[in-house]
Amino acid sequence: MAESDKIERDLDAIRALAEVLDETGLSEVEIERGSLRLRVSRGVSTVSAQAPAAGHAPAQPAQQAPAPETPGPVSNDHPGAVRSPMVGTAYLSPSPGAAPFVTVGATVSQGQTVMIVEAMKTMNEIKAPSAGTVKEILARDAEPVEFDEVLLIVE
Repeated sequence: MAESDKIERDLDAIRALAEVLDETGLSEVEIERGSLRLRVSRGVSTVSAQAPAAGHAPAQPAQQAPAPETPGPVSNDHPGAVRSPMVGTAYLSPSPGAAPFVTVGATVSQGQTVMIVEAMKTMNEIKAPSAGTVKEILARDAEPVEFDEVLLIVE
């Protein structure tokens, strides 16, 4: 079998595994057949194919677009800053079209959900660390947030 046929077969297998990730919501899938091992994972930007006995070289990692730089908020060192515990997408309401969890001026109690950060198809509730009034909401709905980014201010 020609080398180009082997590469095309490997690419077809990688595409099929990527479809499994999309269909199941898994973050990683791996198969092994003889000396060929394929692993496809989401969120870590790696796709690899290894076949030591056959001499295939691993596929090059997928290129990830650089994260857009956003200027740090003025309130970054505020003692009432509620920070993102992870990289993900911020959602200000429980579902599209629903009322937001909180608005500026709203009174919140300790442990109250103030927004959601989605990471790897998992919705993570962000809770108020203390009771107070929402002074500022810095995160935008359905926009990416970085680890330790200030999402909102509670005083």
